[in-house]
Order: sequence, then structure tokens, then C-alpha cells
Amino acid sequence: MVTEQEVEAIGRTLVDAAQPLPARFRALFTLRNLGGRAAVEWISRAFGDSSALLKHELAYCLGQMQDEAAIPVLIRVLEDTAQEPMVRHEAGEALGAIGNPEVLDVLKRYSQDPVVEVAETCQLAVRRLEWLQNNQEQAGSSPYRSVDPAPPSEETDVAKLREILLDESQELFERYRAMFALRNVGGQAAVLALAEGLRCGSALFRHEIGYVLGQLQDEACVPQLTAALCSRAESAMVRHECAEALGSIARPGCLRALRAFAADEERVVRESCQVALDMYEYENGAQFQLSCYLPPQRSSPAAVSWICPFSLPGSALPARSVARGLDQVGSAWHVGACCGPAGPGPALGWCCPVGSSVLRS
Repeated sequence: MVTEQEVEAIGRTLVDAAQPLPARFRALFTLRNLGGRAAVEWISRAFGDSSALLKHELAYCLGQMQDEAAIPVLIRVLEDTAQEPMVRHEAGEALGAIGNPEVLDVLKRYSQDPVVEVAETCQLAVRRLEWLQNNQEQAGSSPYRSVDPAPPSEETDVAKLREILLDESQELFERYRAMFALRNVGGQAAVLALAEGLRCGSALFRHEIGYVLGQLQDEACVPQLTAALCSRAESAMVRHECAEALGSIARPGCLRALRAFAADEERVVRESCQVALDMYEYENGAQFQLSCYLPPQRSSPAAVSWICPFSLPGSALPARSVARGLDQVGSAWHVGACCGPAGPGPALGWCCPVGSSVLRS
């Protein structure tokens, strides 16, 4: 059981602008995985930050948590025209993800927003909520454990799905349904079809393509993602998502572009590359030793709550899996097993005690 004090320690890391951004991201995802009112409140406090990337991710996490306690703050963010468009867009998407039809009026109002990405997002969220009202029995969970902005199409033929995906005369909601169906089908043909979507007209659509390709983690789309990241003419919202996708794919070929743009003039791109490089290290964690320093008063694993801040791709275990195989290393506990694809296994992922310091070497 995680204590209020431990949640507070994680929350303070999240809202501390002096902390490195990757550390704040890890705190955010830990709070998301813990859930509960206190986690929602700490995440909500960080919307005053200057980083659009972080605020975008705050809204994303609140949507994925599907906690209705987050609705008021998400509405405020959506309504706040001083917030960056990518932050307002994510707040609108999160309201749709939570799934409460009471927000339909707000979403319909902002479906006419002058910022195209915000308007399109709210239109999609309205369609998702209306679809849920009429198809509750079909509202299954995503194999990627994400709450998606549209349900996948029932179609499974890659060629037919590709045709819908790339047809810009089709309703955006139906193209999104094709997108998520292609993701669920998987395989190189589906990945390459999705990658073609990076040339479509809507920046919102291209940004979602980047996100989905990051979920798939297939090396086949690295050239297309790299080209989008490298294009100065591309929307920063799209470039940032492509950077994070490259970090998620985590192959050696992804590194050159991420390092090249880690000092980009666009802050959201620069920060995304920095976070993506951190993700790359995480995905290649066998090269690192991850230890968790226990405060002096918490001297044994039995005295702390151990959680995984992330779930590894393909893992059958949720992010809050309890760690096993702990070895004491000096004043720290090295966690040697957790979050393997079929259960706990060595060198596949790690868990840290809540409130501990993460040490990598």
C-alpha cells in the first residue's frame, strides 16, 4: 500500500521545475499508474509549468486514468486560450477518453475552435462519446492498454484499411478507426501503410500516426519517422510525436536523429528528443544497472511499496507489478526481475520503491 507521504514525494518531483524533465516524466507516469484522487490533484497542479510537452503529457495521463475527478481541470485547460494548442488538444482528447457524456456540450462548443487541431480533436471526442453511447457492448479494451480517441474498425484487411486511412475525403473519425485497426493487425504491411499517413494533410492526423507507430515499435517505419522529425516545415506537434516514437522503437538507427535534434530551436521538439533519448536508454536497459536508493528509515524491501513506473511493450503485467528477485547492493536494492513479457524475468525491466532515488550506472 502506497502512503500519502510517498505519493506526495512523487508529486513534488513532478511539479519541481528544477528537476530534469525525464525525472518529472517518470514521476508523472508513476502517479498515473498509482491512480486515485491524490495522484489526479498532483498531476493537475503541474499545468502552470512552462513546458508544453510536459503539460501535453499531463492531459494525456489524466485521460488514460479515466478518473472523472480530472474533468474540471481538463475543461479549464481546454478553455484556456493562453495554453499552447497541443496542450488544449490533449485536454479535449482526454475528456473524450474519460467517457462521461456530460462533457458533450463543452466538446461540441470547442469543435468550432479557430485552432484547427483543437477543433478536430473535439470533433473526434464527440464522435467517440456518441459511439460509446450506442455501442457500449462493443467497447473492448485496446491490446496496447491505451484508451484511444476512436474505436478500431471491424475491418481487418490491410489494403482496405489503408485505403480508408489515406482517403482525405472520409470523415476523420473513420480514418482514425482504420488507423487503430491497422495498429491492432500489426505486421510490416500495416506499419508501412500507417507510415504513409505521415504525408496526409491534417497535422492532428499525422501526429496520431506518429503516436501509433511508437506503440508498434517496428523498425520498418524509422526512415519515415526520421524524415518527419528532420523536416523544419513540419508542425512541431508532429515532430515531437515522431521523436518520441523513435525513442520508443529504441533501435540504434534512431539515435542519430534524436541526438541531432536534442538542441532544436523548437522547445517541444528539443525536449521530446531529450525524453526520447531517456526512453532509448530505458528500452535498452540491459546495458544499465538500475538501483533504487532506500531512505535510511526504509531499510528492507518488505518496508516499502515497489512499483514499475512503466510497462514494457508486450508485457503481460501491468505497470504496478510487484518486483521479485531483489538483491541488496550496498545501501541500495538492485531489482533484477519484473515486467517480463510472460511474467517476471531478468534484465527485462525494473521496479523501484516509491519515494526512492533512481540510480543508473
